[in-house]
Amino acid sequence: MTVADFSAADIKRLRDETGAGIMECKRALTEAEGSSDRAKRLLEQWGVASAAKRAGREAAQGIVEPYVHLNGQIGVLVELDSETDFVSRMPEFRELAHEIALQVAAMPGTMYVSVDEIPADEVETRKREFLEAAVKEGKPEKIAGNIAEGRFKKWAQEITLLEQPYIRDDSRTIKQLVHELAAKTRENIVVKRFARFQVGM
Repeated sequence: MTVADFSAADIKRLRDETGAGIMECKRALTEAEGSSDRAKRLLEQWGVASAAKRAGREAAQGIVEPYVHLNGQIGVLVELDSETDFVSRMPEFRELAHEIALQVAAMPGTMYVSVDEIPADEVETRKREFLEAAVKEGKPEKIAGNIAEGRFKKWAQEITLLEQPYIRDDSRTIKQLVHELAAKTRENIVVKRFARFQVGM
């Protein structure tokens, strides 16, 4: 399939939906043989790869986003950082910070930003518990290990912000939202920390 097999409108639509550059959209549509869905998946993969390359760069600018819910019953603070003040002032950056704050407000079990923050002893304890439970259920050792790993990932997803499905679109995770904006701005964007307060808890 050639570039002629999709239109400029297709490129513009893909660019609007993903925030990717024109040349990246053309390349993705070419490789995806004109399929918009496949092109989006390719752009997402490339964005994740690009975000990984940027991850080592210092993100020392940013904002603290406050959110208060239920007539003051729940409050959230989220620090979202970028490499430059220019990016941290972008409406899309502030919108992302707000959406992350909404996510934290809606998910009271969220304890960590990423899986890497879960203490090693807690990881070890949980994995052992999941393995013992699978063995007690009569699963063979090899299968029990796979089951335990799957249950650990599900548990980790529930308590870590970046791994959680986005409350407005569960086909994407919070990590993917961050990577999408990082790909668009070509900067390292980091959820630094958050705090959640709820009256009576």
